[in-house]
Amino acid sequence: MTTSKTITIGAAQFSSEIGNVDANLDRHLHWIARGREAGLDMLVMPELSLTGHYGSENLLDAAMSRKDPRLKRLAEAAGPMAVTLGFIEEGPAAQFYNAAAILCDGRMIHLHRKVNLPTYGKLEEGKHYAPGRFVETCELDGHWRAGLLICADVWNPALTHLAFLHGATLLICPVSSGEEAVGADFDNPGGWALTCRFYAMIYGAPVVMVNRTGTERDLTFWGGSRIVDPFGRELAVAGSGEEMIAATLDYDVLRRARHLLPTVRDSNLALVQRETARLIDTLGVPDFVRE
Repeated sequence: MTTSKTITIGAAQFSSEIGNVDANLDRHLHWIARGREAGLDMLVMPELSLTGHYGSENLLDAAMSRKDPRLKRLAEAAGPMAVTLGFIEEGPAAQFYNAAAILCDGRMIHLHRKVNLPTYGKLEEGKHYAPGRFVETCELDGHWRAGLLICADVWNPALTHLAFLHGATLLICPVSSGEEAVGADFDNPGGWALTCRFYAMIYGAPVVMVNRTGTERDLTFWGGSRIVDPFGRELAVAGSGEEMIAATLDYDVLRRARHLLPTVRDSNLALVQRETARLIDTLGVPDFVRE
C-alpha cells in the first residue's frame, strides 16, 4: 500500500460462474495481474465475486473459511496491492455469511459480513445467510481508512453513518446489482449513481462502487462501476461490459471537502444514542400500548 497522500484505486467489473469457485479464482488472478501491471494501490471486485450472485444455490460446496488456501493464494498474488473481493464465508458453528475481504501482502487484513440482507423483489439473501453484526473500518495507511459495506448495506443510511463515524476516509461498496432485482419501478442504475454522489458529498470522502456484469438466471447486471471524489464528482465510470476503471484520490481534496461541510465533526453521537435507546422500546408498538 501507499504511504503518500494519494492512492490509486481500480474497480474491476466482470461476470462470475455460479458456484464455480475455481473458475472464478482464475478470473480474480487475471484481474489482480492487470491491477498490479497498472500500478494500483487497491483493486476492488464485485460482491460475491468468487461464487456468483446465485452462489447460494451451491452454498455448502461454495462456502469457504477465512483460512481457505484459495484466499491465501489470492492474497499472495495481490502482493503490496490491497484487493477487495466477495465470497460466501463459513463461520463458526456452520453459519454462512455474504462476506467481503481485503487482502494484502499475503494475508487477509479485513473482513466484513453483510448486515442488511435483502429479502424482497427477486432477492432472497435472508433465506441463505446469517446477518453480520458489526460495522468496522480498516486502516490502509496513515491517511486512508476504508469502510467496507456490501451492496444493500449502503441503502441503510445508519450503516453508512456508522462507517464514517468509525473513521472511514474512503467508502468501498462491492455490489451485485441486477436491473430487475427490486422491481420494474425501481431504477437501480440511477439509484446507485445518486447514492454514491450523495454519500461522497455528505461525508466528504471518496466512494468506490463496483458492480458485476453479465446475467445470472433472471437477473441482468448492468455494470456501471464508479469512483467518486469527496465533492461528489465522478472521476471514472464504467460501461456495461467487463472492464477495469481507475482513479487517483488525493487526501488533500478530502481535507478541503470536510472543512467546507463538517458532517463527521458535527455528528452528535450522544443524541443518536439517546434517541435510538428510546426507540428500541417504542418503535412498532401500538399507540394504545404506549399510552
